Parts: sequence; C-alpha cells; structure tokens
Amino acid sequence: MLECLIQTFKFPGQFGTHIDFPGHFIKGRELSEKYDVHDLIFPLCVIDVTEKVKENPGYAATVEDIKKYEQTYGDIPDGALVALRTDWYKNWPDMDALSGTGEDGSENFPGWSMEALKYIYEVRNAAANGHETLDTDSSAVAEKAGDLICERYVLNQGKLQVELLKNLDQVSPAGAVIIVAYPRIEGATGLPARVWAITE
Repeated sequence: MLECLIQTFKFPGQFGTHIDFPGHFIKGRELSEKYDVHDLIFPLCVIDVTEKVKENPGYAATVEDIKKYEQTYGDIPDGALVALRTDWYKNWPDMDALSGTGEDGSENFPGWSMEALKYIYEVRNAAANGHETLDTDSSAVAEKAGDLICERYVLNQGKLQVELLKNLDQVSPAGAVIIVAYPRIEGATGLPARVWAITE
C-alpha cells in the first residue's frame, strides 16, 4: 500500500516576508485572488538610505532621497516596485530590535514618509513598494499621526506592498526584476511571500 505524509499548515497572513493587498486596511477592496502572475513581476528600484538610518534609526525616506536616486539611475519606471533599503532586516528575528523598542517601551524604526510615497505613486506610477521593516510608516510618522497613515495611503491607492524584505544589500539599485509569489488562497488580506530578484 502506498504510504505518504500529508500535512495541514496554519499561519498568519502578515508575518515574516509577506505581501499586503488593499483589503488589508480598506474594507471592500482587492484581496489575494485579484492578482495573477503577470501582476507580480516588476522592475525593481532600490532606494538606499542606510547611512541616514545609522544616524537616525527613525528616519523617514523623503522625496529628496528618491530624486537623488533618479539623478544617478534615471526615473523610476512605470509599474515598478520601489524598495527601501535600510539593512533593518539584519535585526530579524529579534522583534524588539525590529521595533527599535527602547527601555521606556517606545519604538524607533525607519520607513517611508507620505510625501515619498505620493511621489512614487502619483508622479512615477509605481505598482508597489517594499521595505525591510514591520510597517510602511517610520515610527516617527506613525506616532505623530496616531495611525499607519502611509500604509493606509498605499492600500487605498489599490497598490501592493511587500514587508520584511531581506538582502536588498545584495541587489543592484536599478535594472533588476523582482518576482513576488504567494500561496494560491482566496480572500486573503495578506500572505507569506517568496521574493526573487533577477539582477546583474
């Protein structure tokens, strides 16, 4: 008689490297089944703010950071995934380090500013953004707003984002292609993702 092992897995949608769909924050918006393979292959742009994060762990990437990138590598292409390199992934799997938790319980971690996200989406028509941190917003932006306003903005635009990326320090800043794959599950607001960059 044939013998084999069959397993059942249970996992959170938003933990480790994962993709967020608009319905994660915006009720009634797109969920996992909306997207096909051709929606998940992007030109990759990597914005490096590691030096600024060393000086200020709560740094929020600015439009100036993106324009400086474009001066060197050209305009962000239509439909790109724009990833924010902070080297924050090196804190994984220490949750306190990822959150930048201080002795007083406060959090301090880098992320995007609203202005930077509006630039990549409304000026450059990016398709997605990515980052190495737990959240889209920097800790300072989230604390000031009392909400994850940057993440809410991205998802309300009907865009995708990939959180807890790693190894952006091993990828070319421009010219690479990034592929995001996730389990074929319907109705998910987010799912664990395997992410590959094809680079020089």
